[in-house]
Amino acid sequence: MKIVIATAVYYPQINGVAVFSHNLALGLVERGHQVMVICPSQTGKNHTEMIDGVKVIFLKSIQAKIYHDQIHPLPEKKKIAGIVIPRIIYKHGFRVSVFPYTEVKKAMEEFRPDVVHVQVSDPIGLSVVSYARKHHIPVVTTEHNQPEVLTDPIKIPGVLKKPVNALLSSYFRNRQSKSDFVTMPTEQSIHHLLDKHQLDVPVAAISNGVDLSHFKPGEVSEAIYRKYGISKDKKIALYVGRVDPEKQVDLAIEAYKKARIKVPNTEFVIVGDGVDRSKLQKKVKGEGLEDAIKVIGRVMPPDLYEIYKVGDVFVTASEIETQGIVLIEAAASGLPLIAVNKGAVAEVCQNGKNGVLCEAGDVEGISQALVKILSDDKLRKEYSKASVKIAKEHDFETTLDRFINIYNHVIKENDT
Repeated sequence: MKIVIATAVYYPQINGVAVFSHNLALGLVERGHQVMVICPSQTGKNHTEMIDGVKVIFLKSIQAKIYHDQIHPLPEKKKIAGIVIPRIIYKHGFRVSVFPYTEVKKAMEEFRPDVVHVQVSDPIGLSVVSYARKHHIPVVTTEHNQPEVLTDPIKIPGVLKKPVNALLSSYFRNRQSKSDFVTMPTEQSIHHLLDKHQLDVPVAAISNGVDLSHFKPGEVSEAIYRKYGISKDKKIALYVGRVDPEKQVDLAIEAYKKARIKVPNTEFVIVGDGVDRSKLQKKVKGEGLEDAIKVIGRVMPPDLYEIYKVGDVFVTASEIETQGIVLIEAAASGLPLIAVNKGAVAEVCQNGKNGVLCEAGDVEGISQALVKILSDDKLRKEYSKASVKIAKEHDFETTLDRFINIYNHVIKENDT
């Protein structure tokens, strides 16, 4: 098949949609399909590249400087007269393609796809759907977001939040209704977003999946411990992901500080970059906790696969996960999980089976979970085995099989 993947974020950006889109494109190419990805350019200029067998069309874009691009390292915040100035704009702002239809039309006419798969309701996704509908090309849509994922981080006042979320839900459902097939990562996300509404198109839960050949338990080389300054003789609590305010890494740190009193021979390793990284590093240094809390920044594969193996437990205080690819990666690597019981996290972090689910903002609960798991070798081994078993349900090869079957289905239906 000739397949177009339309997305607002793509490799080397690090977030769930970018990782999924990249994995999907590579997996389809490995299965013998032709794939074209359409996404915003990170230089601002339109250009085309062949990347690992995938034709990537980078469309003209502008910077939305109020949000970081998730690629470049974040600079230190500036000080004036010793006062830290809040960061309002970013030199490397998030890239957005504003009026992409003409470029989309040109790319689609040259590629002539059999099916399109749209990831985000941005101008690129909307343009691809518009072109596809005019030219009778079947459309598959994956809804990665829930309204709360967008509204929670920007702290919309409570009186406005409910109607804004309702409007966003309506918008998402309207977009999906223009598809031939809709998928979401979990059954819970489907139930939450549709909220008793019905769509006139098929809807299925398909995990974003992870490549289990990369993420698995095992021994870690001495070189990894030395390279990242991680203690080999301590139990390791691990966080991997964006270090942005909505991920609430600061709450995980507070929970760890409480837990460390009861489990002192431990270390908290935070992997990732984002708006809060510099602030957290200064906080750790200011409190003299550099030997206990390591904020090591972004780690890319293949080292990332090894970093997961370093951990003894994975912990996150994030409330905005629709599925949480990092949770699946951690589970596949054999880590017990500690997470917040929001969204569809409970499908990966199963309370009392492979980890502990805590309430949102419950620092004490997360702290107690850390003590419970880090101090009990037997429990940790039980949770580890269960995590690996649960992760097998999210093997990316299964995800790939299901999407290929859907593409074939919508193409066949479109021809009849």
